[in-house]
Amino acid sequence: MRVAVIGGGPGGLYAAALLKRLDPSREVTVWERNAPDDTFGFGVVLSDETLGGIEHADPVVYAALQDEFVRWDDIDIVHRGVRHTSGGHGFAALGRRRLLEILHERCRSLGVELRFRAEAPPVGELMTAYDLVVAADGVHSLTRAAYAEVFGPSVEEHRCRYIWLAADFAFDAFRFEIAETEHGVMQLHGYPYAAGSSTVIVEMREEVWRTAGFAELDEQESVERCAKIFADALGGRPLRSNKSAWTTFRTVVNDRWAHRNLVLLGDAAHTAHFSIGSGTKLAVEDALALVACLEEQADLTQALRAYEEERRPVVASTQRAARASLEWFEHLDRYLDQPSRQFAFNLLTRSRRVTHDNLRLRDAHFTESVEREFGCPAGTPPMFTPFRLRGLTLRNRVVVSPMDMYSAVDGVPGDFHLVHLGARALGGAGLVMTEMVCVSAEGRITPGCAGLYTGRQAEAWRRITDFVHAQAPGTAIGVQLGHSGRKGSTKLMWEGIDEPLEDGNWPLVAASPIPYKARNQTPRELSRAQLTDIREQFTAAAWRAARSGFDLLELHCAHGYLLSGFLSPLTNRRTDAYGGSLARRLRFPLEVFDAVRAMWPEERPMTVRISATDWADGGTSGDDAVEIARAFAAHGADAVDVSTGQVVADERPEYGRSYQTPYADRIRHETGIPVIAVGAISSWDDVNSLILAGRTDLCALARPHLYDPHWTLHAAAEQGYEGPGVAWPMPYRAGSRRPQTGRTDAPKPRLTLGT
Repeated sequence: MRVAVIGGGPGGLYAAALLKRLDPSREVTVWERNAPDDTFGFGVVLSDETLGGIEHADPVVYAALQDEFVRWDDIDIVHRGVRHTSGGHGFAALGRRRLLEILHERCRSLGVELRFRAEAPPVGELMTAYDLVVAADGVHSLTRAAYAEVFGPSVEEHRCRYIWLAADFAFDAFRFEIAETEHGVMQLHGYPYAAGSSTVIVEMREEVWRTAGFAELDEQESVERCAKIFADALGGRPLRSNKSAWTTFRTVVNDRWAHRNLVLLGDAAHTAHFSIGSGTKLAVEDALALVACLEEQADLTQALRAYEEERRPVVASTQRAARASLEWFEHLDRYLDQPSRQFAFNLLTRSRRVTHDNLRLRDAHFTESVEREFGCPAGTPPMFTPFRLRGLTLRNRVVVSPMDMYSAVDGVPGDFHLVHLGARALGGAGLVMTEMVCVSAEGRITPGCAGLYTGRQAEAWRRITDFVHAQAPGTAIGVQLGHSGRKGSTKLMWEGIDEPLEDGNWPLVAASPIPYKARNQTPRELSRAQLTDIREQFTAAAWRAARSGFDLLELHCAHGYLLSGFLSPLTNRRTDAYGGSLARRLRFPLEVFDAVRAMWPEERPMTVRISATDWADGGTSGDDAVEIARAFAAHGADAVDVSTGQVVADERPEYGRSYQTPYADRIRHETGIPVIAVGAISSWDDVNSLILAGRTDLCALARPHLYDPHWTLHAAAEQGYEGPGVAWPMPYRAGSRRPQTGRTDAPKPRLTLGT
């Protein structure tokens, strides 16, 4: 096999070395346009996981790296002159130049041909002349550009400028330092990579960079200015550069990584922000996986397919974490007024890869100090601290999210609803929410939706609230009121979600006459008189909800239902006073809110669920969501339940763990209103992390409560918590300890005998 490698960075060199080591008969050639000692960064951080892979694949390289590594455990966060240190993190770093030297030496010793100061031949020629072409030519990959129609690249530029610099001393920890200047917020990321050297990255928003005058400074002037701004962190010592230039980070994503005998590797295929230290790590891991797949698979096509299938989910997960970290730093000023320990915890958990439980294992003392500052009593996880909304105090921060059950008959909740909601109330959550309860028969989504438009329905709901209050004292129950709008008259979810009924349809109304999908019914645009009628339907339902004994009322203004349809510019095309600008699109939802709030008992809280983005071009944006939340807060909303999407059928959500939380986080910090975070929050560790970091006040979970009605009780048991934030029903107390799953008392082996 003849192999051509384009690019002599760590990923390309390591792939070349492994290919040659595993089969010396391979002819491997690396083209690198720069000189051997040219490098534009300083230090490189590798994880223990990556090093373990290197150790198994090439002990010679691993041994050489081990001799060079600088290791440390601590992270220092300096916020408004206060430094907090968290330990137990475990980093290993070395100079990028030294890493390249080690890989150069290894390649030469194995017989890899290294061609420096040499542009690679056109990739088409290489694909003809070689059996395999590895494109490791970086974020600006010419190879990727040459075959853009095949690889389908997406390159996104972000909002911060940054510069790579170095200092001639070693930090004793990974250091984050925040500078609040007259021009705006700037941050320093610093870490040691040799006995007397540290990498220093200075980063700030583009507008701060321009206002501060960096755009007019040359390289040396920038270096001196950065050293002056961060003089405390540097101890007054200077910084140095190496052809350093201010740049913006680019996130690279490709639809495909391979084409015939050509494959992308490292930054050519994907990038992840430097704040989680992943660029070199990902490239080296790519090289390991690529070579392993070539060894394991029968032919090249299968090997490249296997390589992409193996690496793509790993890279996607890393890119999600990197984006969360990147966006946290882009909006750093949002968190500056947090208490200093909470700010430090928020920074450490920004990517969601480090969590509350994980940080407790790494540094229990630091984590406990954050909990004390937050107000957690000793031994109390953050999720089991109380939270007050108006006259209602929730004993913990867990909410059973509204989930449509499609199991009512004529809008009347029956035994199923009693068992469903009753079981989850017994399961320990602080607040249990009903499904969307419809304010009229025409406002149902499906024939199985529950309602509050008749006295019989109200009596059935009273049976459920009485059960919750009597059998699960301390658990609150809330009702979510809504109207389906253009998304009504459809089949039950399991018969065909959003599919129109075969027969028995009812007429639909909406802000504008736009069907949800081509097959769905076109709604009538609501007239002024009809708007008044619907507002009165909401107030009548609220009156029945109050008499039914609900503790909290939520107005459903999300997911493309009627009130949401007024808020989104994609579904509201009106030209009257209820359409056009955001203020006008808000008018009817606010009229409904005001009418319901006036009817709803003063001491009982009222929340609003919104879709903070439509996940579609031209739809509701994050900026809009802040203004929508601010408007409802001004009208008396006690909290905003922050969901996303489901407004238009052609949405493109960016799914991932806790993927909707950043919208709640932003609303909380920019408006000051309490928020409920929802969306792929699946573990009690996530809940603790989000609450303690100050990104949300309450966490609503849906699917976990379908999987386990006693999710909150089990979360308490697994954390060893027995305080007032959760209570096992007396008949269930015998089950408050996890059952044994197998024998645990077998004798352990004492001797290992040779054969």
